[in-house]
Amino acid sequence: MNELKILAVDTATEACSAALLVGDKVFSRWEEAPRDHTRKILPMVQAVLEDAGISLDQLDAIAFGRGPGSFTGVRIGISVAQGLAFGAGVPLIGISTLAAMAQGVHRLEGATRVLSAIDARMNEVYFGRYELQAECMQLVGEEVVSEPSLLVAELTADATLTGSWSAVGTGFETYGETLANLAEDLVRSQAVRFPAALDMLPLARAAWLAGEAVAVEQATPVYLRDKVTWKKLPGRE
Repeated sequence: MNELKILAVDTATEACSAALLVGDKVFSRWEEAPRDHTRKILPMVQAVLEDAGISLDQLDAIAFGRGPGSFTGVRIGISVAQGLAFGAGVPLIGISTLAAMAQGVHRLEGATRVLSAIDARMNEVYFGRYELQAECMQLVGEEVVSEPSLLVAELTADATLTGSWSAVGTGFETYGETLANLAEDLVRSQAVRFPAALDMLPLARAAWLAGEAVAVEQATPVYLRDKVTWKKLPGRE
């Protein structure tokens, strides 16, 4: 049986990354590079392909950070992934940036229950909660965009978040005092701030095995916040 080969790319936040799975081997590049994604992402892709000694047309699929995150960053990521997939003749797999961060906390700190929050500006956060199942972080409920205080009120009303949880993302940096009230036992991750393509690979592999890859033209981003809202912020990513 041929080794599964999946390329992952992500530009949805201030970080830019590419990673490649070849069987049980992983190759990756990651850099925090705000506003420089268009220049850095393709060289990163080329670097991981060269590290593995394979070409684009040998891939089985390409995964991409589908959001939520920066409107511009999400668009760059899906455009790059679509272009590469068209050229390689392979399908696409969209991976949540919030889930990728949760997966990163599991990889680096062994967390099994994670709250991911990205600063969405406008006094809001993108938020999701995840629990480990079969070595992959699975979403519990829905990913949302919400004011931090409203989010806390909703999730604490029925004691949803009992026990210990790991917290990750810029949302906890910006609105940490408010979001600290989500759970009595909340441990802030010191190892992860942004998603990494490396952590999208286990999720992409599981999606591939579950038959969830889609044709290039069917790949869609996830903004959570609609485009009309973004128009209220001239120059805002």
